[in-house]
Amino acid sequence: MTINHLNLPVSDVAAATTFFESHFDFKCLETKGDNMIAVLTNPADFTLVLMSSKINKGENTAYPDAFHIGFILDSAEKVNDIFSKLKTGGISLEREPQKIRNSFGFYFYFDNLFIEVAHYLN
Repeated sequence: MTINHLNLPVSDVAAATTFFESHFDFKCLETKGDNMIAVLTNPADFTLVLMSSKINKGENTAYPDAFHIGFILDSAEKVNDIFSKLKTGGISLEREPQKIRNSFGFYFYFDNLFIEVAHYLN
């Protein structure tokens, strides 16, 4: 069994849609309302739904400490490529990719999302 759907509340659905399309190979299939919900998919048929925080009680977009989403890539070179693409795209990145436990990668924030990009080492 594979997880194939995730719904994430964000403060700016349009900006988050552009972010995932520009940097992580997602394509927006549908936007509902005035950027209240966007349904995205990637080449692995994973569905990512971005939901406006305005839909949540109290417009909450807080995630628990250490909650993050991860993109696990096939090589360290691909990790470096994504890092360069994000940096060129104006995304704030605090640390260069590096060895972290049994992986090579980096973490960063976009909107209220904590994101990991990594390659697991053998």
